[in-house]
Amino acid sequence: MSRRIGWFSFFIPILALAWAGYGFKQEVARTPAATSPFPDLYEASIAELQEGLQSGLFTSVDLVKAYFARIDEVNLQGPTLRAVIETNPSALAQAAELDRERKISGPRSALHGIPVLLKDNIATLSSDGMNTTAGSFALLGSIVPRDAHVAAKLRAAGAILLGKANLSEWANFRGAVPSGFSGRGGQASSPYVPLGDPSGSSSGSGIGAAIGLAAAALGSETDGSIVSPSSVNNLVGIKPSVGLTSRDGVIPISSHQDTVGPMARSVADAAAILSVIAGRDPRDNFTLAQPPTVPDYTKALNASALRGARVGVPRKFVALLDDARVAAFNASLDTLRAQGATVVDPADFPDSEELLASNNETIVLNTDFKVDVEQYIAGLVEVPTGVRTLADLIAFNIAHADEELVPPFWTDQSQFIASENTTVDQAFFDALGADKDLGATRGIDGALAAFQLDALILPTDIASTPAAIAGFPIVTVPLGFLPADTPLSPAEPTRESGPNMPFGLAFLGTAFSEFRLVSLAFAYEQATHTRLRVRAFPAAIPKTQLADVVEKL
Repeated sequence: MSRRIGWFSFFIPILALAWAGYGFKQEVARTPAATSPFPDLYEASIAELQEGLQSGLFTSVDLVKAYFARIDEVNLQGPTLRAVIETNPSALAQAAELDRERKISGPRSALHGIPVLLKDNIATLSSDGMNTTAGSFALLGSIVPRDAHVAAKLRAAGAILLGKANLSEWANFRGAVPSGFSGRGGQASSPYVPLGDPSGSSSGSGIGAAIGLAAAALGSETDGSIVSPSSVNNLVGIKPSVGLTSRDGVIPISSHQDTVGPMARSVADAAAILSVIAGRDPRDNFTLAQPPTVPDYTKALNASALRGARVGVPRKFVALLDDARVAAFNASLDTLRAQGATVVDPADFPDSEELLASNNETIVLNTDFKVDVEQYIAGLVEVPTGVRTLADLIAFNIAHADEELVPPFWTDQSQFIASENTTVDQAFFDALGADKDLGATRGIDGALAAFQLDALILPTDIASTPAAIAGFPIVTVPLGFLPADTPLSPAEPTRESGPNMPFGLAFLGTAFSEFRLVSLAFAYEQATHTRLRVRAFPAAIPKTQLADVVEKL
């Protein structure tokens, strides 16, 4: 679940020296050297990496070495972004085996030999040497019974599971704690604003993908946890329909809202990953509701997809945002029109006021979490700390407060306590039904039908909740950046705003409409190339490139 950012708070200036120490000027992306034959790992696409691997320009072992070096540069030294909790000690051996396989029989898929980061709530085989902990010491050393279904699908496609990304602990469901903090990983921060809020809960996945610590990453979302950190880290993020990707082996918040999806530097890369991880899984009955055939989402990459499309603006939601984001959003509507789309503005949800005021989601998530997290822990092979219940987790944090409830910013576990006090009762079922009505019937589906739309569009920062409670998909793409003269807000411990902080544009649709949303998002991306306008601040950009690790013949 995403930590909502107070975008409309007043920006508070502080001494410019705090910014200048990191290098003030942010520049348009460029290749590392005009004569280099290697792709720039800051921006390299999966297709570019695959081409280099296939041509023999470099190997997957080279890629893993380069990404490990890049992580070392910025993760716990330099700007200390704390994006990665741990790297995979088996990654180099797995890369070497995949290199041998490529020579013998060719690549398994577009992801063969491609290193990907996984959020640390996505289970991986303990034999790899990595933990799965949701960032909490309470699950350190726990043994999972198998790979999460999405991890297994990546592995079967030949992807390299490079490491575990930091996250807002327990996917931001422990309490009122800053986004990007976990006991194990510490406080993550933005690569675009020094000590900036990275958003969450897939914070490390966003940071890692944004500056090329891996080719891409997986995140999970309950409400905003893929799309919000994608927005703030200048990325493409796909929050799939609940049931398109399996949640088996993913540490849960809510069986009714959780989903797993890709975070990447381009729509094409995100589509390639989604094509691999989507599909039915008998261990997750929600996936049995998806269409019988998983589309190849890379076939949705149509740069002309906006021509003739009808997209609608739920204008009452846009009014919640600050002037800079509203202005950039309004400008995007002109881009959509120029690409041949009809923009219906306003195209408000039939129940906008009721949806904004509703507290049903809180009831559903609090109740689901207690049941679902205890079920997850019960399925583990071993839990060295002995925790079994949510009450145990609360007690563990109190007993290990020096690691988990760290003053002054990270002491809260009120969400845990609220969830512990729930029961599955009629109020829960009523809230669940109301959410479907508000989010789907009289929400997204209601607006799509009333205005005969292909999709809805919103600034990503206020787009997540209607789709979350309906279980519907979102695709977010880079939209813009705060003005370069935006004052740095105080670091408490992270900054809510600062110069050039990115933000995104979200395309929303009905259940399992990802193919259409990917098409529309790709067409917008190709018309704008917004991501390339601003790079991360200089100290946050790793210097290691493939040329530094490829052995000279």
